Amino acid sequence: MRDVGIEPGGIRLGQLLKLAGVIDAGAEAKELLAAGEVTVNGEPEARRGRRLDAGDVVVAAGETLRVVRSSPARG
Repeated sequence: MRDVGIEPGGIRLGQLLKLAGVIDAGAEAKELLAAGEVTVNGEPEARRGRRLDAGDVVVAAGETLRVVRSSPARG
């Protein structure tokens, strides 16, 4: 399982897959979702725009991603 940090307010599923490097483009997300190859919290998901927040777990393309809040930048 790999943690993916996001800003407060959540992120859309397609954006998370791109941020995590699972896909390179939105079209790839559509293909994965249409093929039923994505789950969110153990349930099949077909909506690229599904809102995710800290604690959600996404499985796609053989990777398990846990959504976590990013730590505030220090400096």
